[in-house]
Amino acid sequence: MVVEMIPLFGPLPGGMELAVILLIAVLLFGANKIPKLARSTGEAMGEFKKGRQEVESELREMQESGSSAETESDAAVEADAEV
Repeated sequence: MVVEMIPLFGPLPGGMELAVILLIAVLLFGANKIPKLARSTGEAMGEFKKGRQEVESELREMQESGSSAETESDAAVEADAEV
């Protein structure tokens, strides 16, 4: 049985398609604004990545503190059971 994977976003553009896209971008934004646009896009992606890492580390800390709180409550229940 052969299962084919269907691409989520379709095929990627090749060389000629990329050249046409670049030409349209130059016509729309002008040659002077394209480096500024690329720079601001890169900065935005960096900020997004940094924010995602902060959220992931906070979630990890919450999970670790939650598991230690559960261990403490389990120990308290066992101590009550012994009394």
